[in-house]
Amino acid sequence: MTARKLWALLAMVVTFGMLLVARTGVIGADADTRASGVAPVEAPATQETAAVEQGPWPPVATFSILGYDPETGEVGGAVQSRVFSVGNGVLWADANVGVVATQAIVDVSYGPQGLELLRQGMTPERVVETILANDPNPQPERWTLEGRQFSVMDARGNVATHTGLRASEWAGHRVARHVSAQGNILAGPDVVDAMVEAFEATDGHLSFRLQAALEAGQAAGGDTRGMQSAAMLIVKEDAGVWLNNDVVLRLQVDDSEQPIAELRRLVEIAARQRERIRGR
Repeated sequence: MTARKLWALLAMVVTFGMLLVARTGVIGADADTRASGVAPVEAPATQETAAVEQGPWPPVATFSILGYDPETGEVGGAVQSRVFSVGNGVLWADANVGVVATQAIVDVSYGPQGLELLRQGMTPERVVETILANDPNPQPERWTLEGRQFSVMDARGNVATHTGLRASEWAGHRVARHVSAQGNILAGPDVVDAMVEAFEATDGHLSFRLQAALEAGQAAGGDTRGMQSAAMLIVKEDAGVWLNNDVVLRLQVDDSEQPIAELRRLVEIAARQRERIRGR
């Protein structure tokens, strides 16, 4: 074979190899991988492949408490979770209407939906039924309707709570007069039991009762993944500071190693502010 023919044959082999790499998107076959110990470099995944590999979103693992004070007419809720800024979407409240907590495999729209249905005169039980019936369940594999957890309390302290069968274990709730505690990815039912008992046993402003419930829930095991953020929201018509303010308290601890303790600090600052205002 002449040198010219040898070079032509070599060029054909190189060209064929380059075409094969471009077509398969893999450099090196299994034999090459075994020989070199270097894993093959795969072609970038298509958008369709990437979407499949994303998997389900992590649930909003949370424990929360809704409560009503019949002496003051205030209604509100508090929440703690091992996610950043849990107050951004879980708690919803409106004076003379009620309060909603939406969590677990969460649909944030349950909050405003719940308040609107309460405004229309529905009972909390009917609100829960209506919201679930109207949920289109747009992502059943990744964000299933069956994992929703939410609680609805009206402005008189009547409450109804739902925990879906596919909310992450342990998940459940406990309802008593003027209070509901609910959570998912918890240490167990002792968490919600302790929360309700602490709420009922604590005297003073509604904020202190909600705070005591969070502390009791954490002491009973809380969220099994730990702590990161906490929030509290309390409303009553014209009960906030300044004019035309229905928000008694809107407190958020978005990122902390001890979010419940930090929330306690803010609750106590708010209490001192109320005392100063009363003394004027």
